[in-house]
Amino acid sequence: MAQDLGLEGKVAIVAGGGARGEGIGNGRAAAILLARAGAQVFVVDRDEALATRTVEMIVAEGGDAAAHGADLTQEDQCEAMVATAVKRFGRLDILDNNVGIGSSASVVEESAANWERVMRINVEAMFLTSKYAIPAMIESGGGSIVNISSISALRPRGLTAYSTSKGAVIALTDAMAVDHATDGIRVNCIAPGPVYTPMVNRNGDMSDAAREQRRKSSLLEVEGTGWDIGNAVVFLSSDWARYITGQTLVVDGGCTLTSRARSFTG
Repeated sequence: MAQDLGLEGKVAIVAGGGARGEGIGNGRAAAILLARAGAQVFVVDRDEALATRTVEMIVAEGGDAAAHGADLTQEDQCEAMVATAVKRFGRLDILDNNVGIGSSASVVEESAANWERVMRINVEAMFLTSKYAIPAMIESGGGSIVNISSISALRPRGLTAYSTSKGAVIALTDAMAVDHATDGIRVNCIAPGPVYTPMVNRNGDMSDAAREQRRKSSLLEVEGTGWDIGNAVVFLSSDWARYITGQTLVVDGGCTLTSRARSFTG
């Protein structure tokens, strides 16, 4: 008999849970997989229509989910997001912080305005969502936060603002894990490698050759997908990870162990 993940009846917020069209991004995959494991899922995206499509996918499988639109760089909207989720489902147990954007400039080439934008979206949004989610989790008896970083934080390759922001996500994860362990809240991080998602191919013009190069960049020579990241979110959110906190789980097929990879945003 398969072991219970302990997610039945838990409530999860997935921030950045939408994706273009029918595509499976990291957030959408996490939302669907959490629902399959028995959680009730509050899917949040800046574009509420994208979150709604994720909810439709979950409901079609018999899951329980609700959509919410919010700009998570705005503190009042983060506070409202958590309040709405708790009002809808009665508690909060899990937060998947999956919001982020990329940038490929050096410090010389990067504008100060875009540097600030990357930090605001990639780091400050996680601070703000956690600021309001943690008290709600304490009221529920504890919980799990999973922050999405990138292997670019561990192995910088010409994505300077992005790498810096994702390094800050790892530091934020460690600090929150220390601060809130006594509250019964575990805080962990995932560092994806070059997984294929709608965000990576946002313009729909990635060539087959480029996609093949990304696949071969891993030791396993397997193309990563949003499902791989979603499965990691489910694991870290579950009772199977009850003794794990303050860790960064690298999900990259071995990319960080080899010199094959070039500049890929995870």
